Amino acid sequence: MALISIGHVSRHDTGVTVLYCGAEGALASVDVRGGGPGTRETDLLEPHNTVERVHAITLAGGSAFGLAAADGVMNELASQGIGFPVLGEDKPGPRVPIVPAAVIFDLLVGAERPTAADGAEAVRRAIAEHDDSTGSVGAGVGATAGKLRGGLGLTEQQVRTPMGQFTVGAVVVANPVGNVVDAETGRLFGAPHAAPIDVARFGQLQHPAESKLNTTIGAVFCDAPVTKAQAKRLAMVGHDGIARAVRPAHSPLDGDTLFALSTATENGGVDTATQAALCDAAAGVVEQAIVEAIVKAAPGLGLEAYSSMLD
Repeated sequence: MALISIGHVSRHDTGVTVLYCGAEGALASVDVRGGGPGTRETDLLEPHNTVERVHAITLAGGSAFGLAAADGVMNELASQGIGFPVLGEDKPGPRVPIVPAAVIFDLLVGAERPTAADGAEAVRRAIAEHDDSTGSVGAGVGATAGKLRGGLGLTEQQVRTPMGQFTVGAVVVANPVGNVVDAETGRLFGAPHAAPIDVARFGQLQHPAESKLNTTIGAVFCDAPVTKAQAKRLAMVGHDGIARAVRPAHSPLDGDTLFALSTATENGGVDTATQAALCDAAAGVVEQAIVEAIVKAAPGLGLEAYSSMLD
C-alpha cells in the first residue's frame, strides 16, 4: 500500500500532480538547489520553523502561474475539514491546510496553465484512489528533458537498517535543462545498461528549451520516524540522484526542488547508521524515478521521446 496517495490532472500540454498525505498529514522538509525555483510554502519547512506536518504537496506545470493549483488543493481540503487547527484540536475554529508546492517551466510547449480547479480535482482524485501512472501524466505532461520529452516518475524500495526495514520512495517530475542521455553512447546516465537510443538521430534534435528555463521537482517519501532536520537531510541527498541522472544538474535557471516526507506517526528520530541508509536510498530512488519518467514518456507536443528514439 502506498505511503502517500497521488492524484493527477492531465491537460493537453500541462498538468497537476498532488501528493495527499492524509488528514493527519506527514512530517516534511525541503531542499531547493536550482537557481530559478518556483515554490510556495517552502520557508515553513525549514527545521527551525514551527509547522512540521503538511497535508499535501502540489507539483504543477505552468511556471509561476501553476502555483494557483495549490489554492484549489487548499480550498478542497478545507471543505472536507482537513487542515491545521488554528485554535487547537479540541476547539472549534478554522483549519488551514498546509500545502507546499513547486512548479516546472513548460510554457514553451503550449499555452495552457494549471488552475485552482485543476488542483482541487487532482486532490479529490488522490483522496479517492492512488494513481501510480508514470510518464506523460499530471505535472509531467509538458516536461522536457534536454532534447527529449520528460515526464513523471514514481519508484520505491525497501531499505534494511539497524532500526528495522523501511520504505523509501520518490515522485519526480523530470524537466531538466541538462541531458539525460549520453550523446556519445545513446545511453541514459541514470541507467547505462538500458537500451541505447539512436545517436545519429539524437544528434540532429534541437534543444527545445531555448530559454534554458527548466526544473526538476519532486518528493522523497518514507515511513521512517525521522525528525524534521533528518527529513531535510533526505531531501538534500536526494538531489544526488538528480546529479546522477541529469548532466548538468542544478543550473542557474533550473528550479530544482525536492520535498521530503515521513508518514510515521511518531517522529522521534533515527540513529546515524539508519539515517545513512535512508539517505543512500533517497539518492537511488530519485535517480530511478527520473529514469522511469524518461522511459515511460510518450512522444508528442513536437518532442521525441526515449521510446521513439531507440536504436
